[in-house]
Amino acid sequence: MSVLTDLIYGGSNAVAGLTEGAVNDAIAKYGADRKIVFPDTAYYFPTIYAATGVKVTTLGDLPACVGVLKSLISNKEDLGEALNAGLATAVGAEILEALKYVEGGDPYAKETGIGFVPDPIIRSLGVPLVTGDIPGVAVVLGKAAEASQVADVVKDYQSKGIMTFMIGDCIEQAAEQGVKMGLELRVVPLGHDVTSVIHVVTVAIRAALIFGNVQPGDLQGLLAYTKERVPAFVNTFGELNNVVVSAGAGAIALGFPVIVDVDLGENQVPGALESVTDHSMTVKHSLELRNIKIKVKELPIPVAFASAFEGEIIRKADMQVEFWSAKNTTCELVTMRELDQVEDHKITVVGPDIDSGETEYALATYIEVAGPKMQKDFEAVIERKIHAWFNYMEGVMHTGQRNQFRIRISKDAYEKGLRMKHFAEVLYVMIMDEFDAVVDKCQVTMVTDPVEAKRILDEEAMPAYNARDERLASMTDESVDHFYTCTLCQSFAPAHCCVVTPERLGLCGAVSWLDAKATKELNDAGPSQPISKEGCTDPIKGYYPDVDRMVNEASHGALEHVSLYSIMEDPMTSCGCFECICGIEPVSNGVVIVNREFAGMTPTGMTFGELASMTGGGVQTPGFMGHGRHFISSKKFMYAEGGVERIVWMPKELKDDVATKLNATAKELYGIDNFTDMIGDETICEDAESLLAFLQEKNHPVLGMDPLM
Repeated sequence: MSVLTDLIYGGSNAVAGLTEGAVNDAIAKYGADRKIVFPDTAYYFPTIYAATGVKVTTLGDLPACVGVLKSLISNKEDLGEALNAGLATAVGAEILEALKYVEGGDPYAKETGIGFVPDPIIRSLGVPLVTGDIPGVAVVLGKAAEASQVADVVKDYQSKGIMTFMIGDCIEQAAEQGVKMGLELRVVPLGHDVTSVIHVVTVAIRAALIFGNVQPGDLQGLLAYTKERVPAFVNTFGELNNVVVSAGAGAIALGFPVIVDVDLGENQVPGALESVTDHSMTVKHSLELRNIKIKVKELPIPVAFASAFEGEIIRKADMQVEFWSAKNTTCELVTMRELDQVEDHKITVVGPDIDSGETEYALATYIEVAGPKMQKDFEAVIERKIHAWFNYMEGVMHTGQRNQFRIRISKDAYEKGLRMKHFAEVLYVMIMDEFDAVVDKCQVTMVTDPVEAKRILDEEAMPAYNARDERLASMTDESVDHFYTCTLCQSFAPAHCCVVTPERLGLCGAVSWLDAKATKELNDAGPSQPISKEGCTDPIKGYYPDVDRMVNEASHGALEHVSLYSIMEDPMTSCGCFECICGIEPVSNGVVIVNREFAGMTPTGMTFGELASMTGGGVQTPGFMGHGRHFISSKKFMYAEGGVERIVWMPKELKDDVATKLNATAKELYGIDNFTDMIGDETICEDAESLLAFLQEKNHPVLGMDPLM
């Protein structure tokens, strides 16, 4: 092991010297009191904070961190000691990257890379990671001998939904070969310096803090979490220098195997550091080392199909054709039939196909399903999946739902041969794959004929939508026999369990009561299990004996009691991937609600990230609660503390989004008209005193309510 350990120590010592010099220079130039922060994070320098508990906020905090870094480098002939030196390299890389931000602004603005990954992006990745839409995380760095080698590997990862972060010259090599990049496509260029690898390391580290409730300073807990729960690995291309090897040692210490494309011979460490010189085997071997199993779906379509394409944006200049409700009739409908009324795998296109020469079309997507276990309630559950499945097709962009949507097909996808029958094939294959427990037969009709599309909309779709809405409106927590658990996120947050009710969807915003009901039917032993409502001990706060029992079991004893309707007493926990967080604003005696997309300051004096850092990972924090957007307008929102009348501030985008339903709730419950006009936002005020003045001006009802504390 002498060659390997020598390389690791050579790299870590070089980074330590570079870091110490850079810190000294920065202090000399800016002074020890100069603030230094990464953008949009509540976790300071995440690597240092997680490993030591130290909160770095100024340049003057860094010399002590350099001392810790140097203490990790023992230079002893021992692989375990050498891996510690790899962690030292990670600390050094974090400091060097942070120094790029010392002058403010975005140091990566002129680079092909994004640099530091903000907290909200990590939280947004939580759901696709736990559902398997993102089955793993690849780190690709270096420069390949041939550009096609790295491009083929990255495209393979992309086709499998793997989140891929890129560092170094491989970024340009992949771009030259036509690899599409961006956060929305899950191929993310971080930067060219080797030190920018720390930005993917901190993604894994913050996952432990956000989702796993790993406490700052618990280094062993951190390493155990990243090894067991973050399915990441590293691929290097080209010759290795000592800094790259040392950075790789840091990855191995975190539990991430490193696969290199040079022959290391006897210096390989099975399961941790291995050579794969045949690039056609790189992806397969990398996935095997992390035990990542990809369920390949064979689809008879001429374009790639993967969750990695879900965020693809198609500009008008790149568009071949469009289906848009603003210009033509559109609707999407799943309807249940008797078995003898459905011809399995029958696909029909009614009207012109997209090669008829037009650029705009009507579209009614009409799906008929049948099966002994199929239920009317599952129609909408299947229907909502259309959005994702169409977006999984490379070169297709879908937004909206029901009769209000837009679909764009790119010129590239059209030239590859994508036509309407392929959309129908995608729907058939995915429905029969994901809903096979309840659907035995499925037929799909794609209608572009405007007259027939209008008939389907008026005679079938709208009546179905209205009937569903009426049923959903009548569904309350009191009207059903049971609630459901949702433990999807336990792969990341083992102490968390959602309780899903008709009036409270999962905090990620993706699981409604009907979704949970369907999940139970599809997978009897799966993440959604029924909870009895018998023996309710407090209907105001929402205490149910079976809720406590089920949550206690699901959280492995971490929780004893959960109230469904209180934010102050035993509030429901969160995994960390919530859409919004609400927290007490003591001056006004109300609560602010912030969505993760909002990067500004709130009247609490905290950003979304800082508010969100107070919960997550299954922790109960009275006064703070993660939740979905649609829960804001629920009659059960903070029911024990007075309900929606407690809401005093939201970002304007969020306020506008929920206004219609929230205003309706406030009108029904309290007789208040246009309640959202009484709620502050960032265009009105950002501090507590200004907020209070605004609330007094509007005579907000919170001013007459009992104190929260």
